[in-house]
Amino acid sequence: MLFNTPVFLFGFLPITLVGFFLIARRSHAAAAGWLGLMSLVFYGWWSVAALPLLLGSIGFNYLMGILVTPATQLADMTRKRRLIFALAVNLLVLATFKYADFFIVNANVALGAAGIREVGLLGIVLPIGISFYTFTQIAFIVDCYQGKVTERRFIHYLLFVTYFPHLISGPVLHHAQMMPQFRKPETYRLNWPLFYTGLSIFGIGLAKKTLLADSLADFANSFFTLAHGGQTVTFVDGWMGALSYTLQLYFDFSGYTDMAIGLSLLFGVTLPINFDSPYKSTSIIDFWRRWHITLSNFLRDYVYIPLGGNRFGAWRRHVNLMTTMLLGGLWHGANWTFVLWGAAHGALLVINHLWRVIVGPDRFRGIVAQALGWALTFVAVVLAWVLFRADSAATAGAIYRGMFGLNGVVLPAQIVDFLPRLGRWATITGSMPTLGAGTLMGIFEQAVLLIAGLAIALFGKQARFMSNRARLLVIGASAGFVVHALFFATPKQFMYFQF
Repeated sequence: MLFNTPVFLFGFLPITLVGFFLIARRSHAAAAGWLGLMSLVFYGWWSVAALPLLLGSIGFNYLMGILVTPATQLADMTRKRRLIFALAVNLLVLATFKYADFFIVNANVALGAAGIREVGLLGIVLPIGISFYTFTQIAFIVDCYQGKVTERRFIHYLLFVTYFPHLISGPVLHHAQMMPQFRKPETYRLNWPLFYTGLSIFGIGLAKKTLLADSLADFANSFFTLAHGGQTVTFVDGWMGALSYTLQLYFDFSGYTDMAIGLSLLFGVTLPINFDSPYKSTSIIDFWRRWHITLSNFLRDYVYIPLGGNRFGAWRRHVNLMTTMLLGGLWHGANWTFVLWGAAHGALLVINHLWRVIVGPDRFRGIVAQALGWALTFVAVVLAWVLFRADSAATAGAIYRGMFGLNGVVLPAQIVDFLPRLGRWATITGSMPTLGAGTLMGIFEQAVLLIAGLAIALFGKQARFMSNRARLLVIGASAGFVVHALFFATPKQFMYFQF
């Protein structure tokens, strides 16, 4: 079930909302149970077969959270063994479902080189959202072990893990942010100002998804499909295709984040901020404080700091950064391109930290320096997204050849045909059919989308910071197009569903 479909908007959501507040009049615990049940229905809409794994994970981790808590009066070593066991089980389940075939494929390369018979792939179907609910529960168990958990009611834990606004694509929730909210009486009373605010933020997220992200997806998908198929990429092709994907991912993720926050506010629950205009960043360090904030915080708190963080000198700090980003890249998917993407961002973070040590944190704060910092950061992010989207390192390399002008810096043939005089200085070797589906009007449409999208990303406000009047203006201006997309176009899945 997608947030951007009629069945969700006019079926699931109103039934869940009305049931929640009606039941809450008699029992808060029953209302929490209703919301948990409907969250399971939401998840089961995707795959009933994946529900037992989710429920089994919830039951196991809730029990292990109790067994590792200091309140058990057990020896520290016993609790530590239980913690290691719980973490191992979670990571083993995640690795089996998400990475088993990836490991087998790479093992088969070595086996084939040695003349040994290859192992068959398992063909396991990846349960949707497994990375998000696994990481959420790992944090809960570790905090139980450290004695940080104060709210333990099972119904609130079940709701914390399954809560449908976040279950499929995040944010990665922390129990301390969520479970106390399910305990508050005011959560179960309809708050009209909060309800209106949530509805307007949801509406802006829906517009971002249906109008911008899905429109840009047509160009980005066509570009990468042709590049995967061996089509030669030239300079203009490469940058327009890469920018299309860069902005598609931005508005898809930003739109989902707004929709999740808005949906949650309808129920009186506040989700943590997960997205803060990352393309305005003037450094890679700044970028990772703004992009997928809850995942960045999780990796910092449960990977980077346990590895030692910055406590053992600069060299160890850089190794820890690289390790954390490599694991963060692998978290996104079972492909070497994600590992390379994580390595690229790890290297960029190391360079950024070294730069700050060399020049000092207070240098180069003028407008020109900030503009240069933004340009370098944005170009680096765009180049890294190519790895993130490409199906292989070879495809990414072919795209980079075009983006760096190694296949020719040429204008699209459609433009030169329209303005023949340009042919005097433009070397024509043809352009990829993906550029505007081979038409001048299509190229114009793609260029307008890119310019508009970049302007919104750089100069627009996040929905939660807009005034109610500004939100209503945006929703009103886009309402007709959104309704058309909902009822007359095929809804596109959110991109982070695959992670």
